[in-house]
Amino acid sequence: MVEVEDVLSRLRRYPDVEAVNLYAVDAADRLLLDVAADSLAAVGDAPGRVAVIDDGYGALTLGAIAAHGLRGVRVHQDLLTGEQALANNARLVGLTDRYTVHDLGPELLADVRVVLLRLPRALSGLAEIADAIARYADPEVEVYAGGRDKYLTPAMNDVLAESFGTVRASRGRQKSRTLLATEPKAVGDPPFPVRNRIDELDLEVVAHGAAFSGPRLDIGTRYLLEFLKRMKPDAREAVDLGCGTGILAVSLAKARPGLRVTATDQSAAAVASTRATAAANGVGDRVTVLRDDAMSNVPDNSADLVLCNPPFHVGAAVHTGSAIKMFQQTGRVLRPGGELWTVYNSHLNYRGVMASMVGKTEVIGRNRKFTVTRSVRGLHDSAE
Repeated sequence: MVEVEDVLSRLRRYPDVEAVNLYAVDAADRLLLDVAADSLAAVGDAPGRVAVIDDGYGALTLGAIAAHGLRGVRVHQDLLTGEQALANNARLVGLTDRYTVHDLGPELLADVRVVLLRLPRALSGLAEIADAIARYADPEVEVYAGGRDKYLTPAMNDVLAESFGTVRASRGRQKSRTLLATEPKAVGDPPFPVRNRIDELDLEVVAHGAAFSGPRLDIGTRYLLEFLKRMKPDAREAVDLGCGTGILAVSLAKARPGLRVTATDQSAAAVASTRATAAANGVGDRVTVLRDDAMSNVPDNSADLVLCNPPFHVGAAVHTGSAIKMFQQTGRVLRPGGELWTVYNSHLNYRGVMASMVGKTEVIGRNRKFTVTRSVRGLHDSAE
């Protein structure tokens, strides 16, 4: 049997952002594996009885397989970079044949007796996961959910209690804690995706639980939309980079019937939400939705316009690396003269990065919280 610590010590975050303060394995992963050890051992080598959800970079999946000789572990990760990192790490340690990847639903959860879950930051994301487990898993399922103390809230217990009869917390260790949920409750109609009409945009938004901002219009997107008419009027192909629920992509498609829009996001929940939002607003034929990491599969010189409301978190850590990767890819994807329109929290001061990676960047608008900029591919200030 493979040594667990040998496996965990070799894991990397790649292709996600890597930095000295970002880790592929943390104390919460190790605590979850320890707390769930007896339940995982009881499953034995029967395939399809263990599911792992939102495993950051493979520590839970590969750690459990290594420790207990598991086969047929089912995995769902909302973020594509996590899914890719798990695949890379599994190849590295020779465990690629021990797990399968699934959407959140019956294929992931049917007959499952043990679930390992890294608690998501969004309570709505946790609610959709908890409902799916209660709906599809074995009635005797045990759910081990964990995270770092600083990101856990009492509301997480309440969300789990909506779908499970018993929820109890473990003792903390190294600033981490787990929750054990058992006794799934009877379920009614699926609560997700949710729908919301935004009258000011004449838009119906459809959102799965883990999609950023849910069915609401976040204030950064609202501010960027104020400049919609000024965004490269002659554009024929546009990209909504980090599309969330698709509000930018769908608003652009509705405003410009001759424009083709590609919406990309690495979140499976965001991709499903955007597809549903485009369909609900009658533009599903002109909005192509891709699950992709920062446009890595979008061809060079293929877009006239890119819209971006970039994240500044990588998982739970505040880090600008993911936004910088977006700007790097934008410089590749835009045609000469193409425009990147970005909204970001003003304190992040992305302007210099965008100028070097895309082209001449000017501030178009600024309010008390956000800055909107336009970067033109191939143009540079004379001083550069």
